[in-house]
Parts: sequence; structure tokens; C-alpha cells
Amino acid sequence: MKKKNFASVVYDRKGNAPKRGISKVEIYIYLGMGQKRYVPIKDCTPVEWKKYKNSKELAETLKEYETIVQGMFDRGEPMTTEQLDMRLGNTPRETKEKRERKAILSDPNGFIVFIKERMSGEHLHANTVRRYLVVIDSLIRFGRLCRFTDLTDKNVKAYDDFMRKENSSRTDVAMNNYHKIIKKYARLAYQMDYIPKNPYESPLCQFKRGKCKERRPLLEDELLRIRELEDLPKKEERARDLFVFSAYTGLAYSDTQTFKFKTMAEELDGNFYIDGRRTKNGHAFYTPILPPAMAVLKKYDYHLPIISNQKFNDYLHLIEARANLNKPMTSHVARHSFATLMLSYDIPLENISRMLGHTNSNTTRIYAKILKTTIERHTQTLLDSIK
Repeated sequence: MKKKNFASVVYDRKGNAPKRGISKVEIYIYLGMGQKRYVPIKDCTPVEWKKYKNSKELAETLKEYETIVQGMFDRGEPMTTEQLDMRLGNTPRETKEKRERKAILSDPNGFIVFIKERMSGEHLHANTVRRYLVVIDSLIRFGRLCRFTDLTDKNVKAYDDFMRKENSSRTDVAMNNYHKIIKKYARLAYQMDYIPKNPYESPLCQFKRGKCKERRPLLEDELLRIRELEDLPKKEERARDLFVFSAYTGLAYSDTQTFKFKTMAEELDGNFYIDGRRTKNGHAFYTPILPPAMAVLKKYDYHLPIISNQKFNDYLHLIEARANLNKPMTSHVARHSFATLMLSYDIPLENISRMLGHTNSNTTRIYAKILKTTIERHTQTLLDSIK
């Protein structure tokens, strides 16, 4: 009997992926005379679908359904959805999917397993993975948000209380960062019908976001004081130089550790620029290598010092004391200082956004709020000119 093409694969049939971030992979079966059936296989994000659509697993699943329907056709069975449903009731693939779903729903750590499985398919950066694992550890310590049935608004509120009691120094901002990660996977679990409702939609779980501490970047004269420090221990000197490089390029700590002059720097009219992408999120940036930063590169033969972030910050606190600064020095302060330096020279905000790799100038606008000197200078110009 001649073989017919009864089955094909369909993803995001209802167009849910753009707004929900996830949608169904289905086997579309057409039996003729308007008789058709969509059989759900699994849920995928668009990124996961790109990989799954060419997988051996999906090819085997499609072949199973094609074999079943072709068998119906060859045996002369009624090509109806009722007959198909009867045949599909015994398919190994459907039984396996049901078993897997039942297993994770009954697992006392099902929600934890669910988070880890989704993480593995998201291609997260190593630093992001570490942050997520910290949150997972907190859920395990709490013990009441490990299974899917635990995902209630009362338990989420109890988790918030538990974390604040565990460490009284945790701020609203810090707790908001924990909730952002949990909320992401709770929403996904709801979309995939693992839970009846998203607990974060409850009024009980509308937590305060809090406000970050005011940023205190180093101004130009303070950067100069850091640059002029002499007779530093070797480890502190390397940390100081890495800080200076970041303060005069805008590179975040993680980007300095992956910086390669030969492949990322380009010369234009005698000036060097860095054309790269941020390690954290892949956003493109394009920034000049200002003279103090170039001096650091030459000092280390164009290979920046490699230092762990923890040690880097430890050494910076020592340097902060040596320079008699009344501001805390951390790896990220260097990036803030670069943005402030650019603003002090009236570089347009849109250009600074591109230098820092911000996709939205509103992110960069935060730095504009903290710089008083430009306001004072512009005010004086206004006072001198106004009639």
C-alpha cells in the first residue's frame, strides 16, 4: 500500500510564544475529509525549539505517530479522530510523557528539579548560574517551596519572612532579586499547567522592590589620586591597574577578564577602541581606550591581570584606605566612575549608553542623577547668560 504523509510537526500554533515565552510542540495529524487532530508533545521556549526541532527525539516521536496512522490506513480502518484517539491511547510516547509529568509532580523536590532542568536549556552565563543556585539553596533551606503543591501565596510570603529573619541585613532590593528568579519559574510552571495559579499574582506577594543605595563613583581628581599611588604591594598594584583600566574604558569586571587586545581592539585615526559584547548579557558595546587605560595595557604587554572578583574587591578596599578616600571602592565602582567621567565632559547620554553596552539609555540615565558638578557648571553658565 502506498505510504501517505499523515503527520507533521507544529510549534506555537496559537502564537503564544512571543507573549508567554513558551508554547507547545504538537504533532499535526490529518486523516482526510476534515478529520484532524493536534497531539501535544512538550512545551518549549523559542530557544529550546530551535534545538529540539532537529533532534533525534522529535524525529522518532513523529515516526511513531506516522506508523500508527499509516497502519490504520493500510488495515482499512475508519480514518476518523475517534479511531485515532483509540489507537493513540496506547502509544509509548504518550505514556512516557504522562509518566514523566506524574513523576515530577509527585517529587518532593519537583519544583527544584523543574528549575534546574529549565536552567540547563537556557544557556545561562556562569555568573548567572551561580546566582540562581544561591536562590535554589535558599529554597531548600526554607523547605516549603520545593514541590509544586508548595507554590502558594502564603508559602511565598513565609519564604520572604524566613529570608529576612535568617539575615536581618537583607534589604528589599536583595529580596526582590531572589523573588525575580523564583517568580520567573513559578510563572513558567503556571503556563505549563503544573500549578493552578501563579502565587505572585496574589496581593499577598506584591513585595516592595526597594531602592538601591546612592551610587558613589570616583570623580576625576580621585581617580588621579588612585593612579598616582606608589610603592604598592604587587597584588594591590595589579588590582589598582585593573581598576584604572575599567575606569577609563567602562568595562565591567567580567569583561576585563575576557578582554583580548588583538581580537577586540581596533585603531581609528590613531586612537584605539574596544568593539565587543558584554559577558553578562551579550549586549554590544563600543568604547575608547583612553590614555590611562592604554598605559595599563602597555605595562602588562596588552594582557590584563587576572584576579578573582573577591580578591579584587579585597585589594581595592586596601587601596581605598591608602588613598584616604571616603568612598567604598569595588570592581563595579570603576564602571560607574567611567560613566560619570564621560558625563562630566558632556558626552551625550546616547553615546555613553553605547560605550557601556546599555540597550536602553534610561539605564545610563541613573548616572546623570548623581553628578552634581555638571549641574553646578551649567547653572553658572545660565546665571552668566540669562537676561
